[in-house]
Amino acid sequence: MVKALLRFPLLAALPMLLPAVAAAQEGGRSTTATDVTKAEIDTVLASPDGGVDRQVKVVDIGHGNVAVGILHRGPTPADGTITGIIHHRVTEVYYVTSGGGTLTTGGSLVDPTPRAPDSLSVQVLGGPSDAGEGRGGRSRQVSVGDVIVIPAGVFHGWSAIEDHVTYLSVRPDPQGLLPAGYVNPAIR
Repeated sequence: MVKALLRFPLLAALPMLLPAVAAAQEGGRSTTATDVTKAEIDTVLASPDGGVDRQVKVVDIGHGNVAVGILHRGPTPADGTITGIIHHRVTEVYYVTSGGGTLTTGGSLVDPTPRAPDSLSVQVLGGPSDAGEGRGGRSRQVSVGDVIVIPAGVFHGWSAIEDHVTYLSVRPDPQGLLPAGYVNPAIR
């Protein structure tokens, strides 16, 4: 058998190469954790130029990205209209940290308006998306402590927010659409 292995040097060297192959496969994989602290979230949330949706960080996890954002919405109109969005390729996981309101998911958009490809909404927050008025779907009251998983391609919009709702959004991005390494300017 030793003579056979000597005729095929790569086979003889394979046991020694396996650790190197394994290390090479991990080359694109993060080897450290990324912290998103409460202080960072609070700073981003309080930033004056933030708007409703504020990405805190986007992290390369080796087989895509994951983003963490903080969103804050004030009262919605009392006319029952539900405006919202569909992110075509990015999933969102919401964790409500304060306030509450009615969240509608599913259904469809009436006259969807695509978000501009060069907009902050597409480039940093949620990838290619359409926005507009929603119809149908499932509406329910959500409040502090609730977690909602919204798969890519599912409409989601708010109504019946009497005071406010603030929620953390974790956005798995397996296609790497969001900018890995992004850190909100308020915490750089």
